[in-house]
Amino acid sequence: MKKREKKKWSGSNWMDTYGDMVTLLLCFFVLLYSISTIDTVKWKNFVKSMNPNAEDQVSQLVLDTDAPPDREDVPGGSELEKSADREKIDEDFDDLYEDLQKMAEESGGEILVTEGDDFVFIMFRDRVIFEGDSSVLLKEGEKVIDKFAETIKPYKSAIKELRVMGHTTQALPDKKNPIESDRTLSAMRSARVTIYLQEKKALEAYKIVSLGYGQHHPVASFKTEKDRSMNRRVEFMISKTGGSVESLDDYYSQIFGDTTKSAETTDTKKD
Repeated sequence: MKKREKKKWSGSNWMDTYGDMVTLLLCFFVLLYSISTIDTVKWKNFVKSMNPNAEDQVSQLVLDTDAPPDREDVPGGSELEKSADREKIDEDFDDLYEDLQKMAEESGGEILVTEGDDFVFIMFRDRVIFEGDSSVLLKEGEKVIDKFAETIKPYKSAIKELRVMGHTTQALPDKKNPIESDRTLSAMRSARVTIYLQEKKALEAYKIVSLGYGQHHPVASFKTEKDRSMNRRVEFMISKTGGSVESLDDYYSQIFGDTTKSAETTDTKKD
């Protein structure tokens, strides 16, 4: 009877275990890389330390160049860097408010500038920018917006959003405006100003929002011509980078108090 030959051990089985371990380590490092933020300067220094003549290899670092430079959803960064950035944004936003205040003083009272929680509010009367019942920019209005564009340009990184808000007034105290003309006029006014600002490159285009509110957010009553003229207006709402964007009523409650909320309902109870 033949003896069963013993199976010879090849000695290479350890390679399987080693291969699995290397694969797992690779996956682990890929995971670490995917959730990390690469510091460009450190990467360049690392490449140069490995190969002093590898200037061209620095370009192998892939950056997201299409993303807006001041988006807030960029991961990584030390707490110290974030704190410094926050301090710089706060400082720039305060300077922006002061410069806008100077602009308002030079306008002779035709422009109102108010500061709130993480925002600056600017109100322009329609006689400064538009004629009544018109959405065509006046030459005087263009000069005012030119000055505004020059004022905000140096503070782009501190600005999260610029709302351009067009408003109308109720032509008759006891009768609402026709819906189509009312909404169209307010929307056209805000659109004209938005287009002008974008052409002037005052701010990144994605930060400028055009809104038309019609007659539905008055700051005064509809009873007298003086009050109605106050309701015909274009407003800018500049929110700070890192701040929260609230509703128009929330902003108004900080600027004017609760008195404006009842202006429309008080004058239109007869409808």
